[in-house]
Amino acid sequence: MTSKIARGAIIAALYTVVTIILKPISFGYLQVRVAEALTLLPILYPEAIPGLFLGCLISNIYGGLGLIDIVLGSLTTLAAAWLTYIWRQSPLAYLPPIILNGLIVGAYLSYLLHVNIFLSIATVALGEAIAVLVLGIPLVKQLRKLNPQ
Repeated sequence: MTSKIARGAIIAALYTVVTIILKPISFGYLQVRVAEALTLLPILYPEAIPGLFLGCLISNIYGGLGLIDIVLGSLTTLAAAWLTYIWRQSPLAYLPPIILNGLIVGAYLSYLLHVNIFLSIATVALGEAIAVLVLGIPLVKQLRKLNPQ
């Protein structure tokens, strides 16, 4: 139990540190939030769900886009992480972070930043796809090799 709490805390810290260090590309309607590669970790570790939520919450507090981003962005990550866990045995597990962030985060960023909603949704989804598919899938594959279940 203690190791699972520690792993969740490490995931939260990693998410936060990577997002804040890469702040110029982590926020806005043109973004590739590299830490979103971690959103596939619920495939392997259920404790990643609260870790991702907390990491996103802390990151969005530092992001400067206000309460809408803090609340909706963090809840979107929570929902995506939960769905990724639910669908962990299926390739569908890769889709919730891309689709939910694209639609929800893209929509409210359009409102906050006064940009075209379709452009915002498309660019957030594209950035998310890069993080999840290009970085997240190899991460999960490598972790499976290091720690076969």
